Amino acid sequence: MLNKKDFYYYLPEELIAQDPLERRDSSRLMTLNRRTGEFEHKVFSDIEGLINPGDCLVLNNTKVIPARLLGVKEDTGAAVEILLLKRRGKDTFETIVRPGKKLRPGARVSFGSGELKAQIEEVLEGGNRLVRFEFEGVFEEILDRLGQMPLPPYIKHELKDRDRYNTVYARYEGSAAAPTAGLHFTEELLQRLSDKGVRMVYITLHVGLGTFRPVKEDDILKHKMHSEYYEISRESAEAINSVKASGKRVIAVGTTSTRTLESAAEPDGRLRADSGETDIFIYPGYKFKVIDGLITNFHLPESTLIMLVSALAGRENVLRAYRAAIEERYRFFSFGDAMYIY
Repeated sequence: MLNKKDFYYYLPEELIAQDPLERRDSSRLMTLNRRTGEFEHKVFSDIEGLINPGDCLVLNNTKVIPARLLGVKEDTGAAVEILLLKRRGKDTFETIVRPGKKLRPGARVSFGSGELKAQIEEVLEGGNRLVRFEFEGVFEEILDRLGQMPLPPYIKHELKDRDRYNTVYARYEGSAAAPTAGLHFTEELLQRLSDKGVRMVYITLHVGLGTFRPVKEDDILKHKMHSEYYEISRESAEAINSVKASGKRVIAVGTTSTRTLESAAEPDGRLRADSGETDIFIYPGYKFKVIDGLITNFHLPESTLIMLVSALAGRENVLRAYRAAIEERYRFFSFGDAMYIY
């Protein structure tokens, strides 16, 4: 049995990064050889020298929307919060609501000066709510005015520049959380990599909060992932297959890119153009079909993300590297430092 406690490590709270660094690519970078377990300490901009001509970086071009809405119940004036997860229709979303006890079907909520209203339609599996919004004009414009970026609960500081919770290549709106490994890239760094002959391939996975939900079962095989929408174009699939055929490396930027690629892989490792929902859960014992390397952040103890990283690099290697990162005072989680597993 794979037990969630096998993926626990102690992290001092002061190492949880509360703010992004002034320059994206100035974060620290730990490189980890997944075969030997050896690691080195570098700066993220050093990644330029670690990726070879002909290799490809696979980047998730999803864009985080200001999905956190603070409002009041129309009948009592009580403060409530609605977090948008997935669009289910033109004016309908699957959401997380707080406090859940006050927001049962039929409850109505008002936001701002009333230019946006909502009604709770249904309680979904797991306690999420189906919410129908009422508004005049363009919903995205109203959300841009009234919404806040849905930062993880371990970030207590206010985000002064909401662009810093998106990658520089974010394009398609739909995420409730950032694909944080990509936050380290600047446009200049991407250009230098491209000039060197590294191929940039873009795919899309709209990040929900299911990826970050805690594993509650001791036996991790009983954990159920929530599904997320992904899309891989024919052009992107052909580019990745070409890189694989040439003997060069496919390096995923982030666990979201990894999960997308592995969801659309044939048994022989060929990638198909595809779109749909994935609830793939990757943990030790998984045989990777597409990726050869991974750029990622440092993840929460006992999370599905540290389990994915452990599947690629080995649990003992990962935990040893994490202990070293703590000793070296690396910054952890969304706005923290990075790791390159090769």
